[in-house]
Amino acid sequence: TLARGKTTIQNAAREPEIVNLAQALRILGAKISGEGTSTIQIDGVNELHGGTCEVMFDRIEVGTLLIAGAITGGEVEVLGAEPECLESYLNLLRKINLSVVPKKNSISVVASEKMQPIHFATAPYPGMPTDLQAQLMALLTQVPGESTVEENIFENRFMHVPELNRMGADIFVDGGKAIIRGRPHCLSGATVMATDLRASASLVLAGLAAKGTTHIRRIYHLDRGYEALETKLQSLGASVIRAGE
Repeated sequence: TLARGKTTIQNAAREPEIVNLAQALRILGAKISGEGTSTIQIDGVNELHGGTCEVMFDRIEVGTLLIAGAITGGEVEVLGAEPECLESYLNLLRKINLSVVPKKNSISVVASEKMQPIHFATAPYPGMPTDLQAQLMALLTQVPGESTVEENIFENRFMHVPELNRMGADIFVDGGKAIIRGRPHCLSGATVMATDLRASASLVLAGLAAKGTTHIRRIYHLDRGYEALETKLQSLGASVIRAGE
């Protein structure tokens, strides 16, 4: 924004967060156009000034909390969320046979006793977010039948699979594809290790549905992407504590 002349970014990310960033920078005096498309134009300015900007909601936290309701047979409404930013993800929840109720500034998901297996692949926005793949896989362990997940964004994005299997899941990885043979109430509490941010969230979700107590180690991964997740889950009725507190 402060470079002399015009800058063009090609093959730009199209996520809503990029749009939110461009809007914020414009409030501060930047000249930006094209956000939300694959080409962004920036005309340099001499300086930026102060302003008030509003940071959008966290799409991945919203998706995680919605699964917390579904995986435990309950209902969760997340306030402050805009459904259109998560449309591909919400459509997958509908295919599982969950009841999804989008409103202008909230999303509700109601669990179903007749969930159905699905097949999906991660993709750049507006496709299915890779950052919700692990959480959705935790839910699919509870869905009767065979589901498949194809990871197209990040390598090694199945590091949570051995830990879910340790809890009783039946998941087989073949290259960039994972096959989940789901069975209701198949998970049992175990001591597992978080390997990355989204893997840690999937283990928390699995622990909510598991029989017995689950201990998750290396939760510093979790804190990179969630603020006080255990407190929010407690407010929904979950029995979850941070060790030592």
